Amino acid sequence: MTHLLQHINSPKDLRLLPKEDLPKLAKELRDFIIQIVATKEGHLGASLGVVELTIALHYVFNTPEDILIWDVGHQAYVHKILTERKALFDTNRQLGGLSGFPKRDESIYDAFGVGHSSTSISAALGMAIGSKLKGDFNKQHIAIIGDASIASGMAFEGLNHAGVTDANLLVILNDNAIGIDPSVGALKMYLTNVKRGTQKQDNIFEALNFNYSGPIDGHDLPKVISELERLKTVPGPKFLHLITTKGKGLKQAELDQVKYHAPGKFNAKTGDLFAKSNTILPPKFQDVFGYTIVELAKTNEKIIGITPAMPTGSSLKFMMNEFPDRAFDVGIAEQHAVTLSAGLATQGFMPFCNIYSTFLQRAYDQIIHDVAIQNLPVIFCLDRAGLVGEDGATHQGVFDLAYLRCIPNLIIFAPKDEIELRNIMYTAQLGLEHPIAIRYPRGRGRELNWKQPFSKIEIGKGETLKRGTKIAVLSIGTMANNIEDALNLLSESEQNSIAVYNMRFVKPLDQDLLHTILGTYSKVFTIEDGTIVGGFGSAVLEFAATHNYTASIKTIGIPDTFIEQGSITELQKSLNLDATSLATLLLKSL
Repeated sequence: MTHLLQHINSPKDLRLLPKEDLPKLAKELRDFIIQIVATKEGHLGASLGVVELTIALHYVFNTPEDILIWDVGHQAYVHKILTERKALFDTNRQLGGLSGFPKRDESIYDAFGVGHSSTSISAALGMAIGSKLKGDFNKQHIAIIGDASIASGMAFEGLNHAGVTDANLLVILNDNAIGIDPSVGALKMYLTNVKRGTQKQDNIFEALNFNYSGPIDGHDLPKVISELERLKTVPGPKFLHLITTKGKGLKQAELDQVKYHAPGKFNAKTGDLFAKSNTILPPKFQDVFGYTIVELAKTNEKIIGITPAMPTGSSLKFMMNEFPDRAFDVGIAEQHAVTLSAGLATQGFMPFCNIYSTFLQRAYDQIIHDVAIQNLPVIFCLDRAGLVGEDGATHQGVFDLAYLRCIPNLIIFAPKDEIELRNIMYTAQLGLEHPIAIRYPRGRGRELNWKQPFSKIEIGKGETLKRGTKIAVLSIGTMANNIEDALNLLSESEQNSIAVYNMRFVKPLDQDLLHTILGTYSKVFTIEDGTIVGGFGSAVLEFAATHNYTASIKTIGIPDTFIEQGSITELQKSLNLDATSLATLLLKSL
């Protein structure tokens, strides 16, 4: 049997195939993706759902001259395989390998870098306007966006502008009723009615001056190709509505679309996930949040849970199941999530707004204007803070300490373990005079016996973990674990020379403790898993300068560069934040 895929290395090769061979190529592409993701991990369901669409796009359009913009990028695996990266695809999301998302400096076919959602329409419109200004009226500009992403405010801003232009723009809606979790909101209901043929109101996209076509079956290759060829000849902004199935071609991925979004390793032949070990492991920080907010909500009726499209990833799903009237998935709408929380706070409620660290960047103005200026006690829970690993530069949560530290009225806390996370959540719901950001990492902690009785944490107070004679090490958050491991690599006498402090609060700093430390030690290290530019270490340096301390202070953390993909362990080692590197650093300083 001839294997078509082995002869396809670029879109030019693809266009040489007769149309009747394309369905066979689609099957081979699905098998290829399943084989590699099963062993190397990655985003599975989204890419399986757009196999036919991706083939059709590269078959019909003259890429890379014609421009494809993939929204988010979870759905771009087939695109990467067809655009001269098939031989490297097994390095996807690995250290030094391909990015898991489209990336401009990786390929000429990646016209725009994407990691967060809802940017494709604005970017493609900008390119289309640019082409027109340069006198190029033939170039095609195509934005492929999912139904969960198009509900975001930025996508509507792009649609609103595009509708009053004559730009050569095609927006393709990949409608599968799910992002990472099922899509939510009134627009999702509207699209569902369109698919059923029961939508009675005017077409919203036609009302925005788009030439609308669809909905059509996104897995019917001949039909998709035919419609794309027709749309190439239509001037102005166009909108193609495709119906697809996330996880198409793998039964388990179609049936459990949430779990198979990024399933980890699985059996490529059967599609079944590998059985989990019976070993009792410490909990994931997200689950500590999820179980704790339910526990607190049972006794505090003012607690409200809010997340922008991450109920599973944040574990707010536990509260949504237990208290469906008090927990909300607002869709991919971080700005709305923050200001919704602010509105609830004005009415005496205690909103726990759970947003991944990297996604909170999208709501920076709302944090300042709608929360901090009004000093509303919103409780921000920042999941995936610090290094997150294989998702790479767009997802590393390393900027939050720096970009939040400059905001007046905002408390910033980083728990060193699961127990501190529980206790700061408990403390926050007792009532605070200011908003608070609680940031914690991706993955598991270390505490098996984490479900301890609650105790109140004093705001702005750190703690002494270990006394020492020569050097002081100030840690924030779970970097305390790396420091503990580093000390275990040293001799007893060397350990006795090193004092360790868990500072807990980046803002307000524990000034009494800092006065003691800087008045005692001539060598001080600050260690954080955030950017050293403007971060926790910078706060300590500012304090030392203000009070005329002369101690040598060295800041250890994320350097002033974007950190690409790799496992958290690999990245920490490359940045000298692992235990061995820290032990070497401390030993040299002695």
